[in-house]
Amino acid sequence: MATLPNPLPRLATDPSGRSLGLQLPPGRLIDTTDEGPWHEPLLWHAEKAAAPGTWKALGTQAARTGLLPVLVDVGGTQGGPADWELMPGDMSYPGDHDAEDVLAEYWEDNAEEELTEGPEETEGPEGIGPDWPGLAPAAAPTATPDTRAAQIADSLTDGTRTWLKEPHLALVAARRSADIPAAIGWTGPLNYENDVARLCAVLRSWEDRFGIRVVALGFDTLVVSVAAPPTTQAEAEAVAAEHFAFCPDNITQQGPNALRAYAEDLIAEPTWTFWWD
Repeated sequence: MATLPNPLPRLATDPSGRSLGLQLPPGRLIDTTDEGPWHEPLLWHAEKAAAPGTWKALGTQAARTGLLPVLVDVGGTQGGPADWELMPGDMSYPGDHDAEDVLAEYWEDNAEEELTEGPEETEGPEGIGPDWPGLAPAAAPTATPDTRAAQIADSLTDGTRTWLKEPHLALVAARRSADIPAAIGWTGPLNYENDVARLCAVLRSWEDRFGIRVVALGFDTLVVSVAAPPTTQAEAEAVAAEHFAFCPDNITQQGPNALRAYAEDLIAEPTWTFWWD
């Protein structure tokens, strides 16, 4: 795997980013990991909270330099990225994993117990049982992926969403949006998956099939925008099966019949949010 040049170190001596063709507000470079400083910055984030329009104004500009935008929650109970115990050295490369193999493995590890056990079972949609049902088909886009990402970023920074306490725009050196969690060594799903690059392989597949973009990261929460969401119950149930494999906590903590109800909420939904306990 060829390593892409990381433009972030240049911001140490040029905080405005002018040498990269950027006009950045005051910000902070983060190189803190669970084992001490990393050999180069993992991300930059603005000192001030983001507002509607910030993503489009800075994110689009930065993408031309190899830096991709993502909102990071700096005001959560676990602090900001400098406090998240990032582990970049423990991450593999997303392109080394097959998305369906990853999802099938997760499904086999969780579905039989969670979908079939006892009177309080989390029932799957008709035709979905303990056997991996396969990948959901691609959906038709209702917006371009980058336009939808900017729209969702604006909705997350307009003060109406409570789970993001203080979203700041961050820039990460990554090949594609799906790779952002692995690029910074994010450990939000640590109790479920130690190598987040495996989850990023799934995100890559969702980029291709559903036009997703990684829009926001909290300590243990991931938000993606969706340019091509499912539009029917059948399509949504197929996607819900992937979500269950990807993040069982999204579904299992919602009670009986949760997978079917969860699928209903995915129809035409432009945002997918994942949280790992």
